[in-house]
Amino acid sequence: MAFRADEAGRSGFEEAANYLIPPARFKDEGERTQSRYKLEDLVDELGPVVDSYPSWHPLVCNHDERHPMTYPSRETGYKGLDHTRFFVNGFITCPYNDGQDVIDSVDALPLHPVASITAERLDVKFYNEGCTPILVKCNWHRPLEAGRMIPLSLAVPLILEQEVPCWRWSSVGETWTTMRHYLLGSPHGSRSSLFVSQETGQGIKKVWETLIYTGMFGPIKV
Repeated sequence: MAFRADEAGRSGFEEAANYLIPPARFKDEGERTQSRYKLEDLVDELGPVVDSYPSWHPLVCNHDERHPMTYPSRETGYKGLDHTRFFVNGFITCPYNDGQDVIDSVDALPLHPVASITAERLDVKFYNEGCTPILVKCNWHRPLEAGRMIPLSLAVPLILEQEVPCWRWSSVGETWTTMRHYLLGSPHGSRSSLFVSQETGQGIKKVWETLIYTGMFGPIKV
Protein backbone atom coordinates (compact mmCIF):
# COMPACT_ATOMS: atom_id res chain seq x y z
CA MET A 1 0.00 0.00 0.00
CA ALA A 2 1.31 3.46 -0.90
CA PHE A 3 2.39 5.70 1.96
CA ARG A 4 0.00 8.62 2.43
CA ALA A 5 1.49 11.29 4.66
CA ASP A 6 -1.82 13.10 5.29
CA GLU A 7 -3.54 9.91 6.43
CA ALA A 8 -0.58 8.93 8.60
CA GLY A 9 -0.56 12.40 10.16
CA ARG A 10 -4.27 12.33 10.96
CA SER A 11 -4.11 8.81 12.36
CA GLY A 12 -1.10 9.68 14.51
CA PHE A 13 -2.78 12.80 15.89
CA GLU A 14 -5.94 10.96 16.90
CA GLU A 15 -3.95 8.19 18.57
CA ALA A 16 -1.91 10.76 20.50
CA ALA A 17 -5.06 12.69 21.46
CA ASN A 18 -6.77 9.55 22.75
CA TYR A 19 -3.65 8.66 24.74
CA LEU A 20 -2.84 12.10 26.15
CA ILE A 21 -6.44 13.25 26.68
CA PRO A 22 -8.26 10.07 27.79
CA PRO A 23 -12.00 10.70 28.33
CA ALA A 24 -12.08 8.75 31.60
CA ARG A 25 -9.57 11.20 33.14
CA PHE A 26 -10.73 14.39 31.42
CA LYS A 27 -14.45 14.60 32.14
CA ASP A 28 -14.48 18.40 32.06
CA GLU A 29 -15.17 19.28 28.42
CA GLY A 30 -13.54 22.71 28.73
CA GLU A 31 -10.35 21.10 29.98
CA ARG A 32 -10.42 18.48 27.21
CA THR A 33 -10.88 21.18 24.60
CA GLN A 34 -7.98 23.23 25.95
CA SER A 35 -5.69 20.18 25.91
CA ARG A 36 -6.71 19.26 22.37
CA TYR A 37 -6.08 22.82 21.14
CA LYS A 38 -2.62 22.67 22.70
CA LEU A 39 -1.91 19.39 20.95
CA GLU A 40 -2.98 20.92 17.64
CA ASP A 41 -0.69 23.90 18.27
CA LEU A 42 2.23 21.57 18.91
CA VAL A 43 1.63 19.78 15.61
CA ASP A 44 1.65 23.16 13.85
CA GLU A 45 4.93 24.05 15.55
CA LEU A 46 6.76 20.72 15.57
CA GLY A 47 5.28 18.72 12.72
CA PRO A 48 3.06 15.61 12.75
CA VAL A 49 2.85 12.93 15.41
CA VAL A 50 5.24 10.06 14.59
CA ASP A 51 6.02 6.56 15.87
CA SER A 52 9.83 6.76 15.90
CA TYR A 53 12.73 8.91 14.68
CA PRO A 54 15.46 8.41 12.10
CA SER A 55 18.49 7.29 14.09
CA TRP A 56 20.38 10.40 12.89
CA HIS A 57 17.78 12.85 14.24
CA PRO A 58 19.20 15.22 16.89
CA LEU A 59 16.60 14.03 19.42
CA VAL A 60 17.97 10.45 19.41
CA CYS A 61 21.48 10.65 17.94
CA ASN A 62 23.32 10.23 21.26
CA HIS A 63 23.39 6.44 21.20
CA ASP A 64 25.91 3.61 20.97
CA GLU A 65 26.93 3.49 17.30
CA ARG A 66 26.63 -0.30 17.32
CA HIS A 67 23.10 -0.14 18.71
CA PRO A 68 21.25 2.69 16.96
CA MET A 69 18.11 3.97 18.66
CA THR A 70 14.99 5.44 17.09
CA TYR A 71 13.16 6.75 20.14
CA PRO A 72 14.09 8.89 23.17
CA SER A 73 15.19 6.79 26.15
CA ARG A 74 17.88 6.48 28.81
CA GLU A 75 20.12 5.05 26.05
CA THR A 76 19.85 8.35 24.16
CA GLY A 77 20.54 10.52 27.19
CA TYR A 78 17.12 11.14 28.76
CA LYS A 79 16.01 10.46 32.33
CA GLY A 80 12.53 10.40 33.81
CA LEU A 81 10.52 9.89 30.61
CA ASP A 82 7.02 8.47 31.10
CA HIS A 83 3.86 8.41 28.99
CA THR A 84 5.55 9.87 25.93
CA ARG A 85 4.37 10.78 22.44
CA PHE A 86 6.56 12.00 19.57
CA PHE A 87 6.39 14.73 16.92
CA VAL A 88 8.76 15.25 13.99
CA ASN A 89 10.74 17.86 15.92
CA GLY A 90 9.89 17.29 19.55
CA PHE A 91 8.09 15.08 22.05
CA ILE A 92 5.81 15.29 25.10
CA THR A 93 6.51 13.20 28.19
CA CYS A 94 4.30 13.12 31.29
CA PRO A 95 6.04 11.88 34.46
CA TYR A 96 4.25 11.60 37.82
CA ASN A 97 6.51 14.25 39.37
CA ASP A 98 7.73 17.75 38.55
CA GLY A 99 9.71 16.55 35.54
CA GLN A 100 13.00 18.01 36.77
CA ASP A 101 14.89 14.82 35.88
CA VAL A 102 13.80 15.23 32.27
CA ILE A 103 14.81 18.90 32.16
CA ASP A 104 18.18 18.22 33.79
CA SER A 105 18.96 15.37 31.39
CA VAL A 106 18.11 17.54 28.38
CA ASP A 107 20.37 20.29 29.69
CA ALA A 108 23.17 17.71 29.99
CA LEU A 109 22.93 16.45 26.38
CA PRO A 110 26.01 17.02 24.20
CA LEU A 111 25.88 20.11 22.03
CA HIS A 112 24.66 19.41 18.51
CA PRO A 113 26.19 21.19 15.48
CA VAL A 114 22.92 22.17 13.78
CA ALA A 115 20.22 22.03 16.47
CA SER A 116 19.60 22.80 20.12
CA ILE A 117 17.45 20.60 22.35
CA THR A 118 15.35 22.33 25.02
CA ALA A 119 12.84 21.24 27.64
CA GLU A 120 10.02 23.13 29.33
CA ARG A 121 6.98 22.44 31.49
CA LEU A 122 3.58 22.92 29.87
CA ASP A 123 0.72 24.68 31.60
CA VAL A 124 -1.87 22.21 30.34
CA LYS A 125 -3.06 18.77 31.38
CA PHE A 126 -1.97 15.66 29.49
CA TYR A 127 -2.39 11.97 30.34
CA ASN A 128 -3.36 12.42 34.00
CA GLU A 129 -3.87 15.35 36.35
CA GLY A 130 -1.08 13.96 38.56
CA CYS A 131 1.47 14.28 35.73
CA THR A 132 3.64 17.23 34.73
CA PRO A 133 3.77 17.47 30.92
CA ILE A 134 7.27 18.28 29.66
CA LEU A 135 7.84 19.43 26.09
CA VAL A 136 11.24 18.58 24.61
CA LYS A 137 11.97 20.44 21.36
CA CYS A 138 14.53 20.16 18.60
CA ASN A 139 15.27 23.71 17.51
CA TRP A 140 17.01 23.53 14.13
CA HIS A 141 19.55 26.25 13.36
CA ARG A 142 18.85 26.00 9.63
CA PRO A 143 15.59 26.31 7.68
CA LEU A 144 13.24 23.34 7.31
CA GLU A 145 10.92 22.54 4.44
CA ALA A 146 7.14 22.91 4.35
CA GLY A 147 5.39 20.76 6.93
CA ARG A 148 8.47 20.96 9.21
CA MET A 149 10.18 18.34 7.03
CA ILE A 150 13.96 17.96 7.14
CA PRO A 151 15.76 18.88 3.88
CA LEU A 152 18.31 16.73 2.09
CA SER A 153 21.02 19.28 2.89
CA LEU A 154 20.63 18.47 6.60
CA ALA A 155 19.69 14.78 6.45
CA VAL A 156 22.61 13.59 4.31
CA PRO A 157 25.49 15.06 6.37
CA LEU A 158 23.89 13.80 9.59
CA ILE A 159 23.54 10.32 8.06
CA LEU A 160 27.13 10.35 6.82
CA GLU A 161 28.47 11.49 10.19
CA GLN A 162 26.67 8.61 11.86
CA GLU A 163 27.09 5.81 9.33
CA VAL A 164 30.49 6.26 7.67
CA PRO A 165 32.52 5.57 10.86
CA CYS A 166 30.78 2.17 11.09
CA TRP A 167 32.98 0.86 8.24
CA ARG A 168 35.72 0.22 10.85
CA TRP A 169 33.81 -2.61 12.50
CA SER A 170 30.92 -3.51 10.18
CA SER A 171 30.97 -6.96 8.55
CA VAL A 172 28.05 -6.58 6.10
CA GLY A 173 26.31 -3.84 4.15
CA GLU A 174 22.64 -3.57 5.09
CA THR A 175 20.21 -3.01 2.21
CA TRP A 176 17.84 -0.06 1.86
CA THR A 177 14.92 -2.30 2.81
CA THR A 178 16.58 -3.08 6.13
CA MET A 179 17.85 0.45 6.78
CA ARG A 180 14.96 2.68 5.75
CA HIS A 181 13.35 2.39 9.20
CA TYR A 182 16.56 3.90 10.64
CA LEU A 183 17.06 6.44 7.85
CA LEU A 184 13.47 7.65 7.28
CA GLY A 185 11.80 7.28 10.66
CA SER A 186 8.35 5.80 11.14
CA PRO A 187 5.72 5.73 9.77
CA HIS A 188 7.36 5.60 6.35
CA GLY A 189 6.86 4.45 2.80
CA SER A 190 9.42 3.07 0.38
CA ARG A 191 11.19 6.43 -0.02
CA SER A 192 9.44 9.00 2.18
CA SER A 193 8.08 9.58 5.67
CA LEU A 194 6.66 12.33 7.86
CA PHE A 195 10.26 13.47 8.38
CA VAL A 196 11.38 13.72 4.76
CA SER A 197 9.69 14.31 1.40
CA GLN A 198 9.68 11.87 -1.50
CA GLU A 199 12.48 13.83 -3.18
CA THR A 200 14.60 13.90 -0.03
CA GLY A 201 13.94 10.22 0.67
CA GLN A 202 14.99 9.32 -2.86
CA GLY A 203 18.20 11.30 -2.34
CA ILE A 204 18.89 9.49 0.92
CA LYS A 205 18.34 6.13 -0.78
CA LYS A 206 20.81 7.00 -3.55
CA VAL A 207 23.43 8.05 -1.01
CA TRP A 208 22.93 4.88 1.04
CA GLU A 209 23.15 2.57 -1.96
CA THR A 210 26.28 4.38 -3.15
CA LEU A 211 27.87 3.69 0.24
CA ILE A 212 27.00 0.00 0.47
CA TYR A 213 28.01 -0.75 -3.11
CA THR A 214 31.53 0.52 -2.44
CA GLY A 215 31.94 -2.54 -0.22
CA MET A 216 33.09 -0.35 2.68
CA PHE A 217 30.77 -2.13 5.14
CA GLY A 218 31.47 -5.60 3.76
CA PRO A 219 29.43 -7.81 1.41
CA ILE A 220 25.79 -6.79 1.03
CA LYS A 221 23.56 -8.79 3.32
CA VAL A 222 20.93 -10.81 1.46
